[in-house]
Amino acid sequence: MPRPSACGCSTDWWPTITRADTFLPVTVRFAAVTEHFSARAAIGLENGFDAQGQTIALDPSLGDEADGARAWAALAEPSRGLEIDAREWPTDAAVAIATGAALRAWRMPKGAPTCLKPALLVLCRAPEEARRLWPRAAAAVAGNLFARALVAEPANRLTPANFVERMKALAEEGLTVSVLGPQELERRGYGALSAVGRAAPTGPYLVTLEWKGAGQPIAFVGKGLCFDNGGISIKPALGMEAMRADMAGAAACAGAMLALALRGAAGAAVAVLAVAENAIGADAYRPGDVLISASGRSIQVMDTDAEGRLALADALHHAITRHAPRAVVDIATLTGSIVTALGHHRAGLFGNNPTLRDALMTMGEVVGEYLWPMPIGTAHREDLNSDIADILQCAPAGRLLPDACHAAAFLKEFVGETAWAHLDIAGVETAEEDTPLAAKGAPTGFGARLLEGLVEG
Repeated sequence: MPRPSACGCSTDWWPTITRADTFLPVTVRFAAVTEHFSARAAIGLENGFDAQGQTIALDPSLGDEADGARAWAALAEPSRGLEIDAREWPTDAAVAIATGAALRAWRMPKGAPTCLKPALLVLCRAPEEARRLWPRAAAAVAGNLFARALVAEPANRLTPANFVERMKALAEEGLTVSVLGPQELERRGYGALSAVGRAAPTGPYLVTLEWKGAGQPIAFVGKGLCFDNGGISIKPALGMEAMRADMAGAAACAGAMLALALRGAAGAAVAVLAVAENAIGADAYRPGDVLISASGRSIQVMDTDAEGRLALADALHHAITRHAPRAVVDIATLTGSIVTALGHHRAGLFGNNPTLRDALMTMGEVVGEYLWPMPIGTAHREDLNSDIADILQCAPAGRLLPDACHAAAFLKEFVGETAWAHLDIAGVETAEEDTPLAAKGAPTGFGARLLEGLVEG
């Protein structure tokens, strides 16, 4: 007997439903016997249509997640659902196929949301085992898609104040949420973040999300610039609309924390999000200003469009001094130069700890969020020497500057001896072309599954 859901829709999959499933764009079921969907995917088929409906050929050489994603992307009518025959795969691979399909099923939101979800039926050898494995995978997918949904929001709707309200709602999932607003940031001496956000109508804010698992936490620090017009160092008009995605780092951190809560992770984690809008106004900070950061270090501003590293400096200090993490990972759409170096294929990985670096590299390969190690040389730090402050925000303007390395060298000054990594995700936060897991132009949620995978349990 189908059981009605809270929204009135009928479902026949309720025995295996988890809280994470409610965040997904499809209803996922595992079974051993076909239910004769009109669209089906399997090995040995030829792409096309037959008398019974649409057929899609699976290609195991693509990888399990990618195969599931490409099968869903090939659907002519996604609303009618898909049956994937994965009985020739091990059970964990069948779960990965479902993961890929669920990720690829996400679409950019348009108009009013609907509770009607297409069905994804995955045939596998051991459905009960697949159902046991699915909740963890579903939680990671939910976190990724939550991050995508945030990045997709236009800046007139996702203002800094609205972003904070979205984060407060995560308390319903078991996270502890705390917020420092503009006055409190000023009072506590968070001069770098305060300067970045003070010209905007709302913000800045420092949002902390905590998952109170066991042990010393790992900290995630995210850049949450809900829009960035460059401030006084204003950006060119061409392409500025894409700056709604300048909060993708904070979105990834929030998605990771949601995933941890949904799966009830054993390990502890904390996310510190620097939320602001970089705007022009009478109170905007200027090139040449000297700011006093939360750490007490003075910073000479060179370019107000290099605001992300300022916001992160105060957030890193807060995460380390208030939460004593065993490691900290910051993630940000930080520099155009990392796109010059790595294109839209990998994010830049900087840091001070080989063990943390290797863990991130490995997890990136597992979840398809690929990284590439980058250097922080002595000369990169020397380029930031200032005559009137402890450090320059960035090097003076010039051609062919290693700005991604300069930014990492700057951030390193604010972490001390804590194991630290910096992920520059500019260029990978949005799919520049169709990929297995995201359609062209869609947010990727890059970093959410990567960070979630670092936490035990």
